[in-house]
Amino acid sequence: MKSFFEGIEDLFVNVLFAPLDFFRFADSWAFSNIINWLFMLIGSVAFVYWMLQLKKFNDNGEEDKSSTSHSFL
Repeated sequence: MKSFFEGIEDLFVNVLFAPLDFFRFADSWAFSNIINWLFMLIGSVAFVYWMLQLKKFNDNGEEDKSSTSHSFL
């Protein structure tokens, strides 16, 4: 069982995360964090898209704003 977990460790450390070592030893702070910047960009684009979709449905009047959805309200 120990060799199974060591195989998983070897896969992640030496194969899957090996390209990230290039970013780890970069001299520039911004270049080292390029993956974080990409995640922030993707999150921002998703947030803007979601807000535009909410506005579209709100402007069309398709949003159910009744307070009868739960009996305790």
